[in-house]
Amino acid sequence: MTSLSPARTRLALLALALGGFGIGTTEFVAMGLLPDIARDLLPSLYAQDPDAAIARAGIVISAYAIGVVVGAPTIAAVAARFPRKALLTALAAAFTLGTVASALAPTFETVVAARVLAGLPHGAYFGVAALAAADLMGPGRRGRAVAFVLSGLTIANVVGVPAITWVGQQSGWRVAYLGVAAIFALTTAAIAVLVPGAPGDPRATMRRELSAFARPAVWFALATGALGFGGFFAVYSYVSPLATEVTGTGEGFVPLALIVLGLGMTVGNVVGGRMADRGAMRSVFQLFAAFAASLLALALGAGTVPGLLVGLFAVGASAAAISPAIQTRLMDVAGDSQTIAAAVNHSALNLGNSLGAFLGGAVIAAGWGYLAPTWVGLALCVPGVLAAVAGWAVTRVPADDAIPSLAADDDRVAARPGA
Repeated sequence: MTSLSPARTRLALLALALGGFGIGTTEFVAMGLLPDIARDLLPSLYAQDPDAAIARAGIVISAYAIGVVVGAPTIAAVAARFPRKALLTALAAAFTLGTVASALAPTFETVVAARVLAGLPHGAYFGVAALAAADLMGPGRRGRAVAFVLSGLTIANVVGVPAITWVGQQSGWRVAYLGVAAIFALTTAAIAVLVPGAPGDPRATMRRELSAFARPAVWFALATGALGFGGFFAVYSYVSPLATEVTGTGEGFVPLALIVLGLGMTVGNVVGGRMADRGAMRSVFQLFAAFAASLLALALGAGTVPGLLVGLFAVGASAAAISPAIQTRLMDVAGDSQTIAAAVNHSALNLGNSLGAFLGGAVIAAGWGYLAPTWVGLALCVPGVLAAVAGWAVTRVPADDAIPSLAADDDRVAARPGA
């Protein structure tokens, strides 16, 4: 990219983060409005069995996640050689249209279809934006660049999601989605004006990008993200009934619970980006331990308001801190396939979104209560850590390496073309 003044660089980074803010709002706002969506789109089922209707409405969350899983590798592989600014502008415009369609779709089935379409640009946007931010911030700051773009998503959970949730509770969930579409329209304009032009990679081909999937370490990193974040989304998908049914608060308390969770995510994202720059693999292990501890604390303390808020903050912080570490790890082990490596992390995270929402809804529908998804999240930490251990093992160099040398392993893996 052309050399920019510090002020212009900050504005360009803010434009990229604004896209993350819109994505975080569109992805997570349904979690606070599930009862409203179920009441409006599934009225007969809601009248007979509200719990079953809310669990079925969770499909709206899973549908968006499916769009991300499909769109991230497909768009990243096809568009890796395109100029980044034009690609980012087009992706932001696609978000705008998909979110408007979500607001206007007349039936439950068409809303689900619209959410799939709205999710298609998600992974590609974050992947290309992370690469653009890394260029803007300079060498040795990839983790922080990833975290900066993701900061829009985490701040959305402090400001955007609670605000749009409140709007949806007062004026209807459709109005809430139109508000999200306005954020994406602003993002489109901001990227077009503030982000400097930069050519794509002329050597990039679909075959080269897809070659990342021939590397075992890439698959283990993706599995780590999907399983770990399945635990997070099992909790996040059902924050609203957790607060109202387990803690015993009113619906008006739900936006505050979301704000606290979002504050945790914002803090964790900053910490995680800095940790990733010091050693991505070591950070993954440390942060998974913190995540498991936070889920246990929430499960044991959610019966009281202080226990709920402390638990949600800790869950949000530890989960968000893992994301920059996993994305940096993917970029380390993907060789030349950097665009798809930066994008497919979000496929993995949204597989976790879909898995967590599904499993959380399943245990609720089975009658195990609204605290059960928290225990599901804790259980998913186990295979997530095992996948991380396997990923570390396949990229070890000396046979006698041990866990304390994981930061050095990160440096060696990044330099190895065949990792």
